[in-house]
Amino acid sequence: MKDNNNTGNKSEARNRIRRLCVAAAFSAMICVATGFLPAVPVGTGYVHLGDAVIFVCAALLPVGYAAPAAAIGASLADVFAGYAAYVPATFVIKALTVLAFSHGKGKMISRRNLAACAIAAPICVGGYFLWEALVFSSLVAPLASVIGNLIQSVGSSVLFFAFSFIADKTGLSHKLK
Repeated sequence: MKDNNNTGNKSEARNRIRRLCVAAAFSAMICVATGFLPAVPVGTGYVHLGDAVIFVCAALLPVGYAAPAAAIGASLADVFAGYAAYVPATFVIKALTVLAFSHGKGKMISRRNLAACAIAAPICVGGYFLWEALVFSSLVAPLASVIGNLIQSVGSSVLFFAFSFIADKTGLSHKLK
């Protein structure tokens, strides 16, 4: 007689391995989109496509997979781009950003993910402001990055919703989850 519990364990193990592989792929995509695709220098940093990929990752994967993917991918991009001093902040900020999004069986465009984009902006802007205030020992110097970080968040939200609209309409979002 077959053990149904063993079949369930194999299926769950396959799901965990698949999610881990998808998270690793997202981490690489986040690193490339953040540090290697064309970016616009602003203040003490740069505006890039990486956060849009983080938002997609957060909407498709459970938090336990998406948060490390976002934190590792974005942190590696900081190292490769010469912003190693920002790695501790980036690691925490990108992981916290993921917490706002919802991973579920439904569509990527949802009220919660709309709210998540609004929550991501203060996490990014506020997180980097606090980090730069600590690093530069000034509350004035970090002001140079506020507009760039805000543009980063808004632009990433627009790209996230553009991708999500296409993914939801074509059924791709259900296949990716």
